[in-house]
Amino acid sequence: MPETEKKAPRVINKSGTLKMDDKTAATKQTRDISGKRMDRRNRRDRVRAEAGPKEFDEITIAVDRVSRTVAGGRRMRFKALVAIGNHKNKVGVGVAKGNDVTTAVAKATSKAKKSMITFNMDGETVCHETRTKVTGADVLIKPAAPGTGIIAGGTVRSIIGLTGVKNLISKSLGSTNKVNIAYAVIEGLRQQVPRKEWNGVKAEKAEAKVEKTEKSAAKKASGKETK
Repeated sequence: MPETEKKAPRVINKSGTLKMDDKTAATKQTRDISGKRMDRRNRRDRVRAEAGPKEFDEITIAVDRVSRTVAGGRRMRFKALVAIGNHKNKVGVGVAKGNDVTTAVAKATSKAKKSMITFNMDGETVCHETRTKVTGADVLIKPAAPGTGIIAGGTVRSIIGLTGVKNLISKSLGSTNKVNIAYAVIEGLRQQVPRKEWNGVKAEKAEAKVEKTEKSAAKKASGKETK
């Protein structure tokens, strides 16, 4: 009798089904419930593409729970204070309320993007000293030498950290309300004027121009007299 060929042993999975070999798996057609053939190329890619780098970084400075008394009782909501910046010379602050924290933060971020400002810098510090008041908040901002770092409190440090300012001295002299302090910092950055546009520099340039014109006029007059 001819020798019987040895059959490959059956491999059973944990679910109780037979494990297919590589050849069977390569030729097997996948079908749906109705029996139609499914083409794998038409399947939606389940791996999401990685999101690109963000243009602006955002930070949630404070989230408070607020209430409003109405006829039926109290309505509780959340108020979020958010700051955004590009680590250069653009920064913005937004405040918004929502029924939950996520909604409040999203609305505040949208407001911050709409109210962004572009301010002037002198290297890695501010151009000059400013003192701004917004309602009860009173914030003093002063330039600092390289290597000083950011010497400021919580709210001011959070906002300045989203800008390109690396050296700064700040002091809060009034209210401790975070919202008012945030708006005072934004106003102080908005008031920054570059050195070349200071009044003293303009006056010096004007005086230099007058001296040049006087000297040129004197030279012309002396030249005519010699002739």
